[in-house]
Amino acid sequence: MNRKPKVSKENLQTAKRLLKYVTGTYKVRFVIVFICILLSSIASISVSLSLKFLIDDFISPLIGQKDPNFAELYRALAVLGSIFLMGVIATFTYTRLMVYIGQGVLKKVRDDMFEHMQTLPIRYFDQNTNGSIMSLYTNDTDTLRQMISQSIPQALMSFFTIIVTFISMLILSPLLTILAVLIIGLMIFVTKKIGGNSGKYFVRQQKSLADVTGFVEERMNGQRVVKVFNHERKSEEEFDKLNEALFESAAQANTFANMMGPVIGNIGNLQFVLVSVLGGFLSIMGSGGITLGVMASYLQFTKSFTQPFMQVAQQFNSIVMALAGAERIFALIDEESEKDEGYVTLVNAKKDENGNIIECKERTGMWAWKHPHSADGSVSYTELTGDVRFEDVTFGYNEDKVILKDISLFAKPGQKLAFVGSTGAGKTTITNLINRFYDIQDGKIRYDGINISKICKADLRRSLGIVLQDTHLFTGTVMENIRYGRLDATDEEVVQAAKMASAHSFIMRLPKGYDTVLESDGANLSQGQRQLLNIARAAVSKAPILILDEATSALDNESERWIQQSLEVLAKNRTTITIAHRLSTIQGADEILVIADNGIAERGTHEELIEKNGIYAHYLRA
Repeated sequence: MNRKPKVSKENLQTAKRLLKYVTGTYKVRFVIVFICILLSSIASISVSLSLKFLIDDFISPLIGQKDPNFAELYRALAVLGSIFLMGVIATFTYTRLMVYIGQGVLKKVRDDMFEHMQTLPIRYFDQNTNGSIMSLYTNDTDTLRQMISQSIPQALMSFFTIIVTFISMLILSPLLTILAVLIIGLMIFVTKKIGGNSGKYFVRQQKSLADVTGFVEERMNGQRVVKVFNHERKSEEEFDKLNEALFESAAQANTFANMMGPVIGNIGNLQFVLVSVLGGFLSIMGSGGITLGVMASYLQFTKSFTQPFMQVAQQFNSIVMALAGAERIFALIDEESEKDEGYVTLVNAKKDENGNIIECKERTGMWAWKHPHSADGSVSYTELTGDVRFEDVTFGYNEDKVILKDISLFAKPGQKLAFVGSTGAGKTTITNLINRFYDIQDGKIRYDGINISKICKADLRRSLGIVLQDTHLFTGTVMENIRYGRLDATDEEVVQAAKMASAHSFIMRLPKGYDTVLESDGANLSQGQRQLLNIARAAVSKAPILILDEATSALDNESERWIQQSLEVLAKNRTTITIAHRLSTIQGADEILVIADNGIAERGTHEELIEKNGIYAHYLRA
């Protein structure tokens, strides 16, 4: 982050890519903006240029006349007024258009960001904090808004003004323009030096702002933990460090940015004085065609010539900030999407009169895996039953740390399988491998006899119902939150799922029943009620495999018994995989697997494991 902002290949690529957002959808409007900015700059320059013609061609000839005729002067003023009116209209037009274009581009950028974010693997969210991701949607997009709606038009306006002004000065007096060129060189040098330092710290400021945003969001979400452990003072100290870094970078950035104006302004004053002295000398000597009108216009140009340079310098910093934000945004958009090379899909199915599985459009309650075979072009169908098998599976989140090694297990249709083990042993990892949040390094996982790497991830996950320990309810009605498990579920199916989950009774006691709007993650509900809605969400999916990831570990004993009854109803006739925190919830499992030392240390029923008097029995006694 210590690099100075400069026109590098990365900057140019980012700017070019950003420009595509502008020209892609709003090409015609941007062309109009371009023309209007040019017209506006020409109109503004006309003020200074008109002084020469007004003084030399219209005012000076009238001096000393007994009966002066002002008609020509009035016509000249009318033409000049028309030019000014054109400039006002052009300025108003491009300002309004750039607001529309800027907001439209931001909408497109946010749409692309969110759309692509949905395709990213879980690993990305494990490696990036919520706050840093949120800063992309807030801080970084805001810098883009400022650049598109303000910086780009002003920079273009300044650029055109400098060009038109320089051409006008060259026409008025080539000799005086030689001096102006020397002053321009000095301005460019100063702008590069001061602007470079300013831009460097503006980039740092963006990074520091993202750190502060992430920290604040993290502490807001964990405020209960902070208060429980009396961590307020420590949190303040940690925040002060991040805020101090933001202060330092922001102070340095704005110090150099604020220095730019006075320095460029004084260079402009120096230019005004030198032009006055040189122009007066040439006028006295009768060289260069320096008239009163030329001097008046030229001096006006020298006063206004510095303003575009200051604007360019100021917008340079904003553009550097915006490009830094754009690079972060494009880094998200360029993140590799979750790979899915599966070609086996899940379809509605039924059996014909011969007992063969055939595909159908209507929902029959029966699902099948549609498996196309590239060798002969045939298609086979396998009924979805919920048979899961691990065959010598090895997995680690990175190559240096293996979590599971040579794991072999099976869960037959309708069987209840449970995992126990210490924290970090790999229990949740096994379920993450089933739904392919992560892909294994070695071995095979088969689902109804099909290698899950061949199954489309969306269809694979659609066949799984998952109840997590940490419930999450979205802003919306109770009905909408339950229907999240299957978006095409009818109202009747949602109510049936709620009844199956034993949630119907408390839902009906809510102010508007199923139409009650939940906010703030269901903050007005108890933990047990939120979990019941989570169970109902899994029930409405009608998935043949149910994964319970410590679904009752955060509940009190009474709530646990209440919810455990709902889970038993939900698990009926389903292959159920349970990750247990409380061993009392899994004693009825068909098989219990004890995960330890990167593998399966023990397996058997509750009674068999007690007889072994091993790890499981130790957990039970603890």
